Amino acid sequence: MTEREFQTNMTAAKTFSELGEDQDFWSGYIRGLRRNYHGEKFGTDEEHELWMAAINSSDESRKNRGLGYRAGFDGQNINQTRAKLNKIGR
Repeated sequence: MTEREFQTNMTAAKTFSELGEDQDFWSGYIRGLRRNYHGEKFGTDEEHELWMAAINSSDESRKNRGLGYRAGFDGQNINQTRAKLNKIGR
């Protein structure tokens, strides 16, 4: 991911979060995006494992943050991510 792609995705995700749209998802996406771009320099391995495992949580808020984290960590751009959210009715 280039710096420009990182900045574009980050700016859009922050905007969606500020608009109140799926705030848990977007906060996870932002964190995952940072981990993707900065690698092991961002966060610890233990934190990364917790965020990755959050997708399996019974708590909806935590699960949504985990889903967002994975999307960001996988390097999904903002358009791919929005398309997937729209497809599942969010």
